[in-house]
Amino acid sequence: MVSELLKELFPHTGRAFVIGVTGSSGTGKSTLVDQLARHDKSLGRKVGIIAVDPTSPFSGGAILGDRIRMQSLFTDPNVFIRSMATRGQMGGLSRAVNEALLVLDAAGYETLMVETVGVGQDEVDIAKTAHLTLVILVPGMGDAIQTIKAGIMEIGDIFVINKADRPEVFRTEQELEALLSIASREDGWNPLIVKTVATRGEGIKELADAIERYRAFLSDPRRAKRRGVSFFRERLVEMLRDRLIQKVLKQIPEGELDRYAEKIMTRELDPYTIMDRLLRDLGLEEETHD
Repeated sequence: MVSELLKELFPHTGRAFVIGVTGSSGTGKSTLVDQLARHDKSLGRKVGIIAVDPTSPFSGGAILGDRIRMQSLFTDPNVFIRSMATRGQMGGLSRAVNEALLVLDAAGYETLMVETVGVGQDEVDIAKTAHLTLVILVPGMGDAIQTIKAGIMEIGDIFVINKADRPEVFRTEQELEALLSIASREDGWNPLIVKTVATRGEGIKELADAIERYRAFLSDPRRAKRRGVSFFRERLVEMLRDRLIQKVLKQIPEGELDRYAEKIMTRELDPYTIMDRLLRDLGLEEETHD
């Protein structure tokens, strides 16, 4: 039983540092993750990488696989790389991602990186999983404006302008600085901006230094406690939601949802009345009397 194994592993976790990496397609997330993994490996750290990919509509597995990512690191004994499918989850994060991180943490991997599918309105879930969130932008792609639309200005702890050898880099940096100047965070951290050219390894040392600054910032006992309580509260709510959904679905007779769906389609009943009826039948809502 997977849950029994996770129960045994849990006391051996809590030492890994989780970095979330998000950004639009084409920003070079995988290359940047590759370079950061090399840097941490050079410091003697074991690195775990989870690349969250879109789900295949046919197999249910990840469309992009480990073998086409970071090939030179794939056989390194101190680097673990795994692609995981989103399986349609909000934010592009699979339910299994947190469990995978827990296993890698217990196995002694000190740096864990989660590379998400891309940026979207729901992709902010990465901030609930990672200790630190990197938002990757590229000059000339309108990413700075897109970050506002996606609502991720609040979750970015470090903003990385990758492909910084492009001529539009200074304009992108100025726009980003302007946007960050009007934003405020409750924790008092001022997000950093780092320029990189990941394909050439440029700026990786500066990015690693920025990550260490944020790790030091989080090391304050009060901040660490506040973040930990918030994280595990979210996890409990998520687990409770999943368990309850599974339990409820098992109690609904086979075919009943299809019959109700047909009544909604024909406008014989509305979904709100059906929902009230389902909850009453399951004893989860008291019947009201006019």
